[in-house]
Amino acid sequence: MAENKLKILEIVEDEGMLLKAMASQFDRTEFHVFTAQDGQQGLEVALREHPDLILLDLLMPKMDGFHMLKQLRTDAWGKTVPVIILTAVKGENDVAEAIELGAFDYLVKSDYNISEVVKKVKQKLGMV
Repeated sequence: MAENKLKILEIVEDEGMLLKAMASQFDRTEFHVFTAQDGQQGLEVALREHPDLILLDLLMPKMDGFHMLKQLRTDAWGKTVPVIILTAVKGENDVAEAIELGAFDYLVKSDYNISEVVKKVKQKLGMV
């Protein structure tokens, strides 16, 4: 991993094709991507690697995104890491809960393509 690359942890439940496509898109830019396919693994990787930003799905096996985010926010480092929710869930209550837990943004997968997600990440990290 190049030292100047930002670290992104991308968590997408069991959507393997989307996970690979997004990891590939970020790797082609300025990012090193860590992936996890469930919330428990995602929390472990996040706390170990301390990524610069987390893309977090809500509907995941073992631990859902809300529970992971709550657990993350109990850690000294995890209290401040930027989190972007990237999910298929469109409920207003889910958006409100995500914002209350400190999520930076809430993106519905069907409304964004991969390049738009990369742009959002770059904006949050001050790269554009």
